[in-house]
Amino acid sequence: MNPSLASLICSCGIAGLFYLDRDKAIRTSKALWLPTIYLWIIGSRPVSVWLGIYEPGSGKTELDGSPTDAAIYGLLLVAAIVVLVLRSRQTQRFLAANWLILIYSFYCLISVAWSFHPDVAFKRWIKAFDDPAMCLVIITEPQPIEALKRLISRVGFILLPTSLLLIKYYGDLGRKYTPDGVLTNTGVTTNKNMLGVMLFIVSLYTLWRVISLLRARNQPGRGRHLLAQGTLLAFGVALLAMADSKTSIACFILGGGLVVATGLRAIRSRPGRVHALCLGVFLVGGLTMFLGGESGVTQAMGRKPDLSGRTDIWGALIAAAPDPIFGAGFESFWISPSVVKFQQTLKSEGWAHPEQLNEAHDGYLEVYMNLGLVGVALISLVLVSGYRYAIRAFRRSPSLGGLLIAYVVVAVFYSITEAGFRLLFYPWIFLLLTVFAASGVAFGLFDEGASIIPISRGNSAASGPAGRDLKRERSRLYSLADGDRIRPLPIFMPAVFGLSARL
Repeated sequence: MNPSLASLICSCGIAGLFYLDRDKAIRTSKALWLPTIYLWIIGSRPVSVWLGIYEPGSGKTELDGSPTDAAIYGLLLVAAIVVLVLRSRQTQRFLAANWLILIYSFYCLISVAWSFHPDVAFKRWIKAFDDPAMCLVIITEPQPIEALKRLISRVGFILLPTSLLLIKYYGDLGRKYTPDGVLTNTGVTTNKNMLGVMLFIVSLYTLWRVISLLRARNQPGRGRHLLAQGTLLAFGVALLAMADSKTSIACFILGGGLVVATGLRAIRSRPGRVHALCLGVFLVGGLTMFLGGESGVTQAMGRKPDLSGRTDIWGALIAAAPDPIFGAGFESFWISPSVVKFQQTLKSEGWAHPEQLNEAHDGYLEVYMNLGLVGVALISLVLVSGYRYAIRAFRRSPSLGGLLIAYVVVAVFYSITEAGFRLLFYPWIFLLLTVFAASGVAFGLFDEGASIIPISRGNSAASGPAGRDLKRERSRLYSLADGDRIRPLPIFMPAVFGLSARL
């Protein structure tokens, strides 16, 4: 087929998906386009790369980055902060509920002081605010869950069909050779792993949406919504196979299994069984790693026993760690002198071009190299709090809670073989979004598919078992409200948020 004709068909198909998935009963603000545009960029390629004016990893640009991209991210951040200031009451409530994320951000700021390039680290720290800011824009929408549904559909309807178009008809844009000379499918992204992670995150949500539509027999427009979401899921599964990213495929299977399992009546009626389900997943994965079974698993998935060289990378990185307690500074290891020792170690083991590596291929090790054991401990606390919130959300809303639990568990496993906690990266963005959303449901800030619930003593949401759970939570350290007022955050937290607003 002629590429121009294929492009026309693809454009018509995308328009058709948007038309089928329309819902005039849902009202989202125009501010939702900010995270939509942001995720379009993060899920594909930087604007400067699309324009051909910047090549990542080339010389001094590795430190300076692209001025074009910096300007775009800066404008999006400023616009998001304006929105959040206008929604200051809701924003403060979510920040108060997720103070661990603020502590982690504050520690990242402190770590800039011992970075080898403090100016570069500080710029990256400012850029990192885009991630939580966009998540807060979504969560503070009047109908946050409906806004999330619309957001993922907008992202998926654009990125997935376009990826297939580029792979099939624009090989110079949709395919790329690896350093080993292997031709891979990259779609709208820059490499197959980036394509895989975007696909599994969008497809996992889409699977949940399809299951929800199958159960909602009386929902208006159910047939056309199901057709649109089913088509998107088919695109995702087909492209996952074409991307051949083993980690992403495994995470999609794991997350999809959790979404299906938590939707079973036997688990929905007994929420305590979710702990047993997740514990079983962690035990199987942990025992596989510690008892040496990972080689058989990786071979079954088509990988070498050394996880495609990852074990060599991990050993060399641990030996090159500049400071085991505090690390090299926020996002600074790969631009520090310590990276030379790492490259020399790999060269001595027969690696041809170790200088092309710019990530640890392990999220926890990546945090360790940049922020030390302190950073790993804080990330672990964020994951634990996210899981706790997701479990509480499951008790209040089993359908949505099952999806949130799946995202948290998948984030834990994905980061074993990929750097899942890096800024401007889908796994980290959606982990933050999951934690914020789970806290919103757990603390009664909003109901599934409903508007944000104002917190007050007379609120009807405070009645019944869920209300009693919420009251107990309010009496703890995480308590959000006294009457209709937010209790003061720790002294440095408003300062951090205020500094980001000025910037």
